[in-house]
Amino acid sequence: MLIQVKDLRVFYEKIEALRGISFSVEAGNIVTIIGPNGAGKSTTLKTISGLVIPISGEIWFDGERINKMSPQGIVGRGIAHVPEGRKVFRDLSVLENMRMGAYLRKDSGISRDLDRVCQYFPILAERHRQQAGSLSGGEQQMLAIARALMSKPKLLLLDEPSLGLSPLMTTTIAKIVIDINKQDKVSIILVEQNARLALRLAQTAYVLETGNIVMWGAVRDLLENEHIKETYLGD
Repeated sequence: MLIQVKDLRVFYEKIEALRGISFSVEAGNIVTIIGPNGAGKSTTLKTISGLVIPISGEIWFDGERINKMSPQGIVGRGIAHVPEGRKVFRDLSVLENMRMGAYLRKDSGISRDLDRVCQYFPILAERHRQQAGSLSGGEQQMLAIARALMSKPKLLLLDEPSLGLSPLMTTTIAKIVIDINKQDKVSIILVEQNARLALRLAQTAYVLETGNIVMWGAVRDLLENEHIKETYLGD
């Protein structure tokens, strides 16, 4: 198992955002977490990446407990987080943003990986000198993913990658996510408000509601569930 989350509890002041959730991701898989706004989906990803400190519970990654590590240490272990809202460095160039993703790396493969990432996102190669803040929303989303890939992650945390994007750009991002998983063997935890998209991309899904995992299983099984159909797919 690549990552195991065990009995994770998180509070924001007096509000319990995560109520002892547990889940796991096998290496090579795409796992999605779906649920309504405010369910705790983004909090889950922030806790894995060390941006939020849990009050209790454990997170094990590649055989090592990481929930007491710094965010920098977690990135160094092989987890990259693409946050909701992209969060690119708007005043830096596209190339500078991508290089920032490799800031912890000391190896000689950075240039090679930069070329590899630009194969996924040729528009970024074309606009490498352009200021990141001048890109479209879809291009900024590509840049945020590209920056994360430059850290050479084993696990990619994607938070709402389709948010605010056109249907065409959403399709493009979805194809890139599949390619990253299959070609580069990067495991992915996908948080996505577009449940149809999420369930199309993932093999396993967890349903998070009011800080609790209320349902989980293989996507093919959950697609037949009446609660999923009515609540998340509008069927």
